[in-house]
Amino acid sequence: MKFKLFKDRKGKADQAKNNKFVKLGREIYVAARKGGTNPEANYGLKTAIANARAEQMPMDNIERAIKKAAGAGEAEDYEEIIYEGYGPGGVAIMVKCLTDNRNRTAADVRAVFNKRGGNMGESGCVAYMFDEKGLLVIDREKHEADEDTMMMQALEAGAEDIIVNEESFEVLTHPHDFEKVKTALEAEGYDFTSAAVRWLPQNTIKAEGDNAEKLMKMMDAFEDNDDVQDVYANFDISEEEMAKLG
Repeated sequence: MKFKLFKDRKGKADQAKNNKFVKLGREIYVAARKGGTNPEANYGLKTAIANARAEQMPMDNIERAIKKAAGAGEAEDYEEIIYEGYGPGGVAIMVKCLTDNRNRTAADVRAVFNKRGGNMGESGCVAYMFDEKGLLVIDREKHEADEDTMMMQALEAGAEDIIVNEESFEVLTHPHDFEKVKTALEAEGYDFTSAAVRWLPQNTIKAEGDNAEKLMKMMDAFEDNDDVQDVYANFDISEEEMAKLG
């Protein structure tokens, strides 16, 4: 029984990793199609590769996505769409997708909202609750720079703000300054556990009990969909609540 449970969990973990690699490969492909296959001349591709490596995506997968983008013949045509809606407890949710079939993806995203106690809304219905920011996350254990030095370097590079956590520095930038700040901090010797332009909530809603459980299941369902690249939401679940949910 224990072996079966472990095997089930391992299977789910492997599937989640495979899903993540599919999404990362798609981002690399789209970036390479848009700006060329040389990451030194295509910053979007360089960032997509860095994010993939941070998730331990094998180089073979990365090179395959780039070669596919460079290949002759008919190319896959993906478009970026952000769907908006509400989850349980009035939580605001934005779902970023890369899709080659808008109708299929819209139907899939709507089904997740409806099944998990939410509803999909019109474009703009929750976007005003979020700010688009560049977010660079630096592992404090990996870098020995003290807090004051790191903050000075980030601000001089053009960062808007630095959030200091126990385990990390979170460097926030204007979206247009993201590449400039990232390049400057890389020159100072920093690398990043994640680096992307994201939609960050202005305020958060505390989620507990049944709402918290439904929200986590909703996030899992979005993550399982290959077309969904990222999900932004304004809920906050405490560590104690997460422990209850298992």
